[in-house]
Amino acid sequence: PAVRLPACIDGGRRVLLGQSHEVFARHGFGDVLSWQPVSAPGRRRKMFFDGEETLAVLIASPSDVDDLIPMLVAFQIEWNKIHTLLSGVSPDDEEAIEAHFERAAGARHEAPLARLRTIWGDQVGARLRRMARWRKRFAVRMLGGSLVDYERATLRWWWNIEDSLRGLRLRERPVYFVSSNTHSLINLLSGFALRNTEELLGFIREREHAGLLAEYEKIIAEQVPSSIENFFYYVQKKYQADPASARLFARRAEEERELGIHRVPSRFYVDVDAQVIEIGRLDPARIDPRLRPELGERLRASDALILNIDYPLGLAGYHILKIVARSVGKLLGVYVVGKAATLNGKIGDVLIPNEVYDEHTGNSYTFQPCFVAADVEPYLAYGSVLDNQKAVTSRGTFLQNAAFLEACYRDFFTDVEMEGGPYLNAIYEHTFAQRYPEGATVSFLRPPFDIGLLHYASDTPYSKGHNLGSRNLSYFGMDPTYATSLAVARRILRQEEERMAS
Repeated sequence: PAVRLPACIDGGRRVLLGQSHEVFARHGFGDVLSWQPVSAPGRRRKMFFDGEETLAVLIASPSDVDDLIPMLVAFQIEWNKIHTLLSGVSPDDEEAIEAHFERAAGARHEAPLARLRTIWGDQVGARLRRMARWRKRFAVRMLGGSLVDYERATLRWWWNIEDSLRGLRLRERPVYFVSSNTHSLINLLSGFALRNTEELLGFIREREHAGLLAEYEKIIAEQVPSSIENFFYYVQKKYQADPASARLFARRAEEERELGIHRVPSRFYVDVDAQVIEIGRLDPARIDPRLRPELGERLRASDALILNIDYPLGLAGYHILKIVARSVGKLLGVYVVGKAATLNGKIGDVLIPNEVYDEHTGNSYTFQPCFVAADVEPYLAYGSVLDNQKAVTSRGTFLQNAAFLEACYRDFFTDVEMEGGPYLNAIYEHTFAQRYPEGATVSFLRPPFDIGLLHYASDTPYSKGHNLGSRNLSYFGMDPTYATSLAVARRILRQEEERMAS
């Protein structure tokens, strides 16, 4: 939980959960937006700290509660265990605290201090001193929490997109819905990084990124199977954090507008950024060369849009897709790309499910996915593609204990994720004239549009400590990310080509 909670949690005692700033205001916390914005490296969520002891957290669905409460409980338990371990040592003597902790915790764990340093860096000493000073006891208060509150927050998230892009007439135009991330699809469709390779290479040379330079030379010498395009997309993301990159990224924003690519950051509600892409304005000369054959002349007359959103957590996906489906002219496809735990593969593999069991509702969904292994394999350098997988939508990562995983594996479920079920519940309501059922078996024999779920394995629960975060060259995480994004982009462009031809 340490990387999924903000650092200010050390001094926090009270945690407030609400769906929007209006909900906080109704309960006497009207100035929450003036508090200090805080974040956690391992979880995307809007949070504000009052500078004393109160953390306000904006939540988008009950999945946020299922995610947050176990983390707070685990953090409090571990904090108090360390507090007990350090009893009798002066909280002001950092050296003595670290030595005592290493000696006492080392009886049960290998190199405990080194493990904490990989998470907290140079803050280990300061955090251990705080743990030695006091016991932790959180108080959590839910503000609002009704279904209406969640739907209202999601609706206002959508209104922000509509208001920001009034000229696009979202309510009248056909839309391909993609749930993925905020970088890969746009990078592929704009190709901006590939037109600025000299500046990106200059960045890694000046900053002495030895690992990246070595990787670049191996790619050029064809000593590794990595993609040169993916390499530059990765470097571009690293470069964006450098103040010297401001001019380049201002130019990128201009070029994206020319290509009909519009970014809409989330504001006060659901913490999910969105991008709207006008297919008819994409330029074959600028697009990633791997997509160039799909961008035919006929697509210049397309009125279709791609709505790409940053992967939401759990049940938020249901609320988002439900509101999008009823607000746009026509939904042409739903494509979901995201991380998952694999029970039969390895990190970096891509999983294509055709069956999903949703723990929230007890529903089992079967469908014919629009993707097959051959759609992804040509672009995957390091992993394998496993299709015809059975996925289970879990309530939360902390609830995936050994017994749960063993039960999944016995029933041939090999793909554990958090969003498939909620999205399929929304698709059910788009297909049938009733609310989604519970405990039912649903087969989408003739879905109203394309359905495709692509999961890349970021975690192998049967292998302790093995996930994409434990191998800090997240470059390897780019391989399945771009392989799946390429498959989605190619599918959309081909589908739109067929639609325009008919």
